[in-house]
Amino acid sequence: MTREELLALLGGLRRAPVGGRRAPHKPLLVLWLLGRFAAHGTTAVGYADAEEPVSRIINDFGPVVKSPSLARQRAAMPFVHLERELWDPRDADGRPIPPEAPERGAWLRERGAHGRLRPEAEAVLADPVALAAAVQLLIDQHFTPALEMPLREATGLDLTTSLTPAEAAARHLVSTTRQARQRRTAGFAEQVLRAYAYACAMCGFDGALGRNPVGLEAAHIKWHSQGGPDDLPNALALCALHHTLFDLGVLGLTDERRIRVSAHYVARSSAGRAVDELHGRPLAEPRPGVPAPSSAMIGWHSAQVYKHPARSGRSVPCGGGG
Repeated sequence: MTREELLALLGGLRRAPVGGRRAPHKPLLVLWLLGRFAAHGTTAVGYADAEEPVSRIINDFGPVVKSPSLARQRAAMPFVHLERELWDPRDADGRPIPPEAPERGAWLRERGAHGRLRPEAEAVLADPVALAAAVQLLIDQHFTPALEMPLREATGLDLTTSLTPAEAAARHLVSTTRQARQRRTAGFAEQVLRAYAYACAMCGFDGALGRNPVGLEAAHIKWHSQGGPDDLPNALALCALHHTLFDLGVLGLTDERRIRVSAHYVARSSAGRAVDELHGRPLAEPRPGVPAPSSAMIGWHSAQVYKHPARSGRSVPCGGGG
């Protein structure tokens, strides 16, 4: 297997939506395995050891599930269904686990299920450039830029503040594919910040260093990697904190464009509780003549990213802005 063949396999992971929602289970399992490979030089792991950390990552970076029992065993689906060109799952007796096996944690644990990426894939990943390229491709293709650092930290693939030569080479390696896929509109970020008067649409932060805004970003409501367009109905100006929380699903929007805070968010300090205080506030309106966020884009974010359910006893007021 060559590096290009490995990247092609990773770029072609099949993702069947679950209940109409995105299913990033496979890329998240692979990212976790790549973190394991970076730390230990092998991706070999038993399902019993992978279930809790991989399920937690899927819960953190995928759509929420309401059943606690399902949340605890979300690793079972990708463990069974990850493409066999990459993955070799077996039972305690060394027999292959078939792709039609049940997606149940108990079934996998009872059979002593274990797996590893195929030796030819691990041989390619031994090259740091190939490993870094594989990580970058999976993040770019399935997630959004604000989640890159949280994803790397969660999977043991954290970056230092400066890129190593291998990481720089990897970024160059995938840049052509990424640009062809994303095709971001020139000047989009400036257009978004100007539409919201260079202030966060949630908290009003409008810091600047001299004449230059700082800590403000153009956020897609529907992620670019999921087909979200570079246009104002799919965009918000957000401070860096609230952009990250919005992409993690801590923050969401109602159909009336009011802010809501996920029940899964907790904070002890006054600074952390300031996020709770956003709950129910109207989103800032863009400047006159600029289209407001699209209901369709908000609906996508609510279904695919926001961590439901709404906080008990904290209903969001109906009505418009103001």
